[in-house]
Amino acid sequence: MTEEKKDNLFEKKISRRQMLKMTGVGAAGVAIGASGMGGILSAFGRNNAVEEDKTNVKNKVKFYGKNQSGIMTPSQTNIYFASLTVLVKTKAELAQLFKDWTPAAVKLMNGETVGDVTNIMVPPADTGEAVGLDAKNLTLTFGVGPSLFKKFDFGDQKPKELKDLPHFPKDQLQEEYSGGDICIQACADDPQVAFHAVRNLIRIATGRVSLKWSQAGFNAIPMKNGKPETPRNLFAFKDGTENPRDAADADRVVFIQSGESKSWLTGGTYLVARKVQMHLETWDRTALDEQEATFGRHRDTGAPLGKTSEFEAMEIDRKDKNGENVVPETSHVFLAKKANVRLLRRSYSYASGVMDSTGTHDAGLLFISFQKDPNQFIKIQNSLGRMDKMNEYITHRGSALFACFPGVKKGSFIGEALFNTL
Repeated sequence: MTEEKKDNLFEKKISRRQMLKMTGVGAAGVAIGASGMGGILSAFGRNNAVEEDKTNVKNKVKFYGKNQSGIMTPSQTNIYFASLTVLVKTKAELAQLFKDWTPAAVKLMNGETVGDVTNIMVPPADTGEAVGLDAKNLTLTFGVGPSLFKKFDFGDQKPKELKDLPHFPKDQLQEEYSGGDICIQACADDPQVAFHAVRNLIRIATGRVSLKWSQAGFNAIPMKNGKPETPRNLFAFKDGTENPRDAADADRVVFIQSGESKSWLTGGTYLVARKVQMHLETWDRTALDEQEATFGRHRDTGAPLGKTSEFEAMEIDRKDKNGENVVPETSHVFLAKKANVRLLRRSYSYASGVMDSTGTHDAGLLFISFQKDPNQFIKIQNSLGRMDKMNEYITHRGSALFACFPGVKKGSFIGEALFNTL
C-alpha cells in the first residue's frame, strides 16, 4: 500500500471517529436547547406518547390504575430504591421530567426497552442489561420529599404532614442515607430488572436530577400450597404479618381518601424509608428464647408468643399462670401494638459488604412502610422508644419520607394532579 493510500485511509478513520463524536455532541446540544437543563433526553428521543399496558406480557404488573403499583402489589424478591436530588429550576421543567418518565415507566413494566437500540451512530436509548428478561413483575413507585417543596413554590399545596421525620431515640442517622427530593422504588423478581429500571429513568433525566442515595435489597418469598408466605428478615423472623390484606383495609390504613389531605394526594400514600443496620454477630450469639422475647413472636411459625399460628391475634395483655405478661413489655411487638395504629410494611434485607471500622457485616433492613399519614409511623416509633429490646441489635442509619402520588390514568402522567393545582 502506498504512503498516499495509507494517509487517505487514516484520514477516513479519523473522519468517522470525529463524525461519531460530533453526533453525540450534537444530540446533547439538542437536549440542552430543548430542555434548558443540559439533559440528554433528546439523544433518546423525547416522546410523551401514551404507552399501553401490554396484557399479553409474561409476569406483568399494570402501570395504570387508581393507586401506584409497588404498594399493595404482592412483594417481589428484589428492590432497588433511589433517592434523587432535583437540579431543574422551574415547575414546568419538573412537570416535563415526570411527563418524560411516564411512557418510559410503562415500557419498563412491560419488559420493553425504553427506546430505539438499533442506531449504532448514537448511544443506545436503553442500557440493555435487561434485554432477554421478561417484565419480572416490575413495579415502579414515585414520591416527592419535603425538600422539593422548599425548592419550588407550590403555594398551599404542600401537605402539613409532609415534613422531615423527627429524631427518634437511638437514631444515629447519616446524611448520605437520608432525605431526597424524589424517590423511585423499583421492585421486581430479578435484581437486574429492578436496577435497570432505575438506571434508565435516571439516564433519561440526565442533567435534571442527581442520585443522592440508593439501596438494593432482597427477599425470599416462601410458597406454601401455591400461595406466598410472609418473608423473613436477616434475624430469621417473619416481617409483615399484620399488613392489610385487601382493598378495603388498605383504604383504611394506607391510601389517602378524599378530604384527608390535599386533593392531589387522594389515592396516594406516604412512604417511610429507614436504613436499619442489624448487628448480626451480636444476634447470632443470642439464645433462641431471648430472640423470641425480643420480637414477641415465635421464630419458626411467626405466631405470637404462647400461640401456634402466625395470624392469630397478638393480644398483648395476656398473662401466664404467674400473672406475668406472655408477651414481654419490652418486646418489639408489644411496644408497636401499644401504639394502637397500623401501617403496611414492605421491607427488604440488604447486605452491602463489610463495616470498615469493625470488620462486621454491613447488613440489615431497608425498612419501608406505607401509611396514609406519617403520624402512624411516628406513633409506633415513639412507642418503641428506648424500651424496645430490639435496640440492642439494630442501629438506624438512614431516614426519609416521601408523599407518593396516586395512580396514573391513561393519557395522564405521574404527578399530574399536583401540577394541575397551580
